[in-house]
Amino acid sequence: MPDLSHGGTDDTAAVNALRSAVMRLSRRLKHQRVDESLSPTEMSVLGTLALCGSATPGELARKEHVQPPSMTRIVALLEAKGLVRLEPHPEDRRQKVVSPTERAEAMLEESRRRRNAWLAELVGGLTEEEWAALRAAAPVLEKLAQM
Repeated sequence: MPDLSHGGTDDTAAVNALRSAVMRLSRRLKHQRVDESLSPTEMSVLGTLALCGSATPGELARKEHVQPPSMTRIVALLEAKGLVRLEPHPEDRRQKVVSPTERAEAMLEESRRRRNAWLAELVGGLTEEEWAALRAAAPVLEKLAQM
């Protein structure tokens, strides 16, 4: 495993370029939203639920790297918008389980479709070699996102 903490100029430049490119691309992807009334955080929570399945607010807070009281507020907003439902926890009656509604799932699907179409259009401007390199890098970027 590479140790970049004492990396040379090339490593530092590569890390800087990667950070900058990922941040710019992420910002541009966020502008492809289906529902402008939802905050990026609310969309992220819905995406986490779609990816990981139902969860307690505490589990969602850990996955989203926010404090539990903040997640409680986010879940309440999503529930008021009809995008999540709260159900009793099957083993702990003091807790609730958050699940996406069909409306949220449809919205997420449309959002994915729109973002994928936008990204596919961008990819169309790459050379075959660039596209091959990007396809090869996708699993590595996914691994970084999960670390």
